[in-house]
Amino acid sequence: MCRTQATAEVAGGVNIQARELLPANVIPRHYHVTLEPDFKKLTFEGTVVIDLDVVDDSKSISLHTIELDIHNAKITSGGQTISSSPAVTYNEATQVSKFDFDNTVAKGSNAQLEVKFTGVLNDKMAGFYRSTYKNPDGTEGILAVTQMEPTDARRAFPCFDEPSLKAEFTVTLIADKSLTCLSNMDVGSETEVQSTISGGTKKAVTFNKSPLMSTYLVAFIVGELNMIETNDFRVPVRVYAPPGQNIEHGRFSLNLAAKTLEFYEKVFGIEFPLPKMDQIAIPDFAQGAMENWGLVTYRVVDLLLDEKVSGAATKERVAEVVQHELAHQWFGNLVTMDWWDGLWLNEGFATWASWYSCNVFYPEWKVWESYVTDNLQRALALDSLRSSHPIEVPVKKADEINQIFDAISYSKGSCVLRMISTYLGEDVFLEGVRRYLKKHAYGNTQTGDLWASLAEASGKDVEDVMQVWTKNIGFPVVTVEEKDDKTIHLKQNRFLRTGDTKPEEDQVLYPVFLGLRTKDGVDETLTLSSREGDFTVPNNDFFKLNANHTGLYRTSYSPERLEKLGVAAKQGLLSVEDRAGMIADAGALATSGYQRTSGVLSLLKGFNSETEFVVWNELISRVASVQGAWIFEDKSVRDGLEAFQRDLVSHKAHELGWEFSENDGHIEQQFKAMLFGNAGICGNQTIIKAAQDMFAKYMAGDKSAIHPNIRGSVFSMALKHGGKEEYDAILNFYRTSTNSDERNTALRCLGRSKNPELIQRTLGLLFSGEIKDQDIYMPTAGLRSHPEGIEALFDFMVNNWDELVKKLPPALSMLGTMVTIFTSSFTKKEQLEKVEKFFAGKSTNGFDQSLAQSLDAIRSKISWLERDRADVAAWVKENGYGA
Repeated sequence: MCRTQATAEVAGGVNIQARELLPANVIPRHYHVTLEPDFKKLTFEGTVVIDLDVVDDSKSISLHTIELDIHNAKITSGGQTISSSPAVTYNEATQVSKFDFDNTVAKGSNAQLEVKFTGVLNDKMAGFYRSTYKNPDGTEGILAVTQMEPTDARRAFPCFDEPSLKAEFTVTLIADKSLTCLSNMDVGSETEVQSTISGGTKKAVTFNKSPLMSTYLVAFIVGELNMIETNDFRVPVRVYAPPGQNIEHGRFSLNLAAKTLEFYEKVFGIEFPLPKMDQIAIPDFAQGAMENWGLVTYRVVDLLLDEKVSGAATKERVAEVVQHELAHQWFGNLVTMDWWDGLWLNEGFATWASWYSCNVFYPEWKVWESYVTDNLQRALALDSLRSSHPIEVPVKKADEINQIFDAISYSKGSCVLRMISTYLGEDVFLEGVRRYLKKHAYGNTQTGDLWASLAEASGKDVEDVMQVWTKNIGFPVVTVEEKDDKTIHLKQNRFLRTGDTKPEEDQVLYPVFLGLRTKDGVDETLTLSSREGDFTVPNNDFFKLNANHTGLYRTSYSPERLEKLGVAAKQGLLSVEDRAGMIADAGALATSGYQRTSGVLSLLKGFNSETEFVVWNELISRVASVQGAWIFEDKSVRDGLEAFQRDLVSHKAHELGWEFSENDGHIEQQFKAMLFGNAGICGNQTIIKAAQDMFAKYMAGDKSAIHPNIRGSVFSMALKHGGKEEYDAILNFYRTSTNSDERNTALRCLGRSKNPELIQRTLGLLFSGEIKDQDIYMPTAGLRSHPEGIEALFDFMVNNWDELVKKLPPALSMLGTMVTIFTSSFTKKEQLEKVEKFFAGKSTNGFDQSLAQSLDAIRSKISWLERDRADVAAWVKENGYGA
């Protein structure tokens, strides 16, 4: 979208299409940022010199700052001082500092703004902040690190903090000689200087000038770090970690990064343009990782991998995160969205690329199969709520931007790209991507630019087809009616989880790629573009829509057809993706009232001879969603559902066993672990006894007693069927382990205990200072598995709201996550009213979307229960699972 000619002034920023943008009278071309962190006062001293092109005659310059104390400023142009003491005013609402001066800077000239300032080395994991770690001797160490995306570069230095205002950056870091300094580029020079803080001698490390890039990608780090390096790629690739972490655990990510960069250079047809690639593990990190150009920052657990203590799922997660961030080096960093409504261009593509590259590197992981149960279901789940948003979502200001880093931008975005890559063919799709990257390198784009390049490569009208998917909320359910032996009638309607779509919400008609599977193969040419239509199927005894579930829609079949598809699955006529996707669709359709829940439970029961991990994963997930909705219902029905799950999974769990060997494949390891954990949690006594034995040996010092793949399950069973002794053992394990993956497992399990005293102890950890703010959500995971924990979570939020807001500022992303955790597991009308009443009259800025989605999720469970409460109770009884 181009800037319009609108001139309305809004609080120091210009309101263009309701966006809060800086005035466009000057354009930044180059920044020289100099920073010196003070690890004693937890502040930093800074100077920034910004070279500007002057677009209009100007007597003021406005740029972004947050929590920066500006000491003085100077404006020069053509060697002349325009002002040595401009008047500085600050607008807190728009986070804009305005520098006013008496003399005019002429249009067409160049100017330079120099600002000296002090900032806070904060503990909010935003801007230039501090991260703490334990040294091997038990003392605390501090790193000064950055997280700029989306709008926190302004916390680190005054800047034009909008993605389209790209500039070159030169960074100088002043630090003790013993510390490592890192930034996006390689080191240009190192000199001795007098510290402005201590007066002593320090080093000033100046990095080479960067290419044109957006402010949100700038990064710098100061601290004590260990490093490993490889020269297997054209430029050096390194992994850094603070003391206390075993740097050798970075070897997997290091080698994968070198191979992935080489692979992406070939796939994208453009060389990685920076002189090095650094990856660093940071002990306090709000997200999973951040793609800063040439200096990618990670949570420790998403970069460092100890294969002796981590399971197969953790290894897959690390690979996915590394390959996601490296895809951004081209898609996002080299070519960047012009505003945050195009965030999906960054995140959707990097998500798709990580799965694409993972499939090439590790074909035995079969990631496209798990894509259907992971990414696709995550997208469809959020997008089935009224309070979802379009992929291209209009965002106006900073506190809205953080809220769109969600399953729509990442998962739905990547699913749309997978859909179009299937429609065009992968080779044609990637040719379009190469053209897009070459044409727009070092520039900014909108979604239409990608569609134009794909259209050019394919000769197809991509934009008309795709913009319906990116500019609208939601997706359709396609209802299948069988007219005769060779004709099916299809009708599309907006799918809402609450099952109450209103006519005005059902106006959009999607181009639905039907992917019709028959015994003759898959026909990818058929599209339903109107509300309804008739289609010929060669032979009505077997057909299925949405082959491999590359399309973004649910399919509603008659109960008879669903039964036939169940038989077809057993006959081997459906792919793994088809079977998993069919189960997911059936479960979602029951939630919204398209089908009876009893029919879905019967369908699931019929899959007990299934052989594939991904399908079992979805089977278990769908039983769990019924259990989640029924969690506050009559105990006999809940016990019946648990008995059904136990009956469903136990045979397969025993068949596969829970011994792990070197010969187990990547998927087989996860398959065994999942079935063992589920059978045990739902009461299989043999497995519970085995878990308790393992737990006792493990806590007595035999670390080989529990395989890493099942550590979480064993801990969970020990807590669910144990008491204070087991709780104390796991808490002590958390306190004494130095491995992040192990510590996370312990935190996630603690809430499994239903003991009221232990529930309160778990909640007490949240503000104890013992767990890092980045991990504050982890102890809540186990609490959401039982009614007592769900009620306790909400009460904790109510009683500690002010402290929560202080600890997790609404302008950052974590508060919205916590609000969802504290509220979304409720299932009853009176619980919904309780949540609404608590937030009535409170400012919900920064998390209003999370709250709305949570309330929608509760409403969908209320309506589901109203429809099918009696249906499920009857099914449980009729199938012999009742009391």
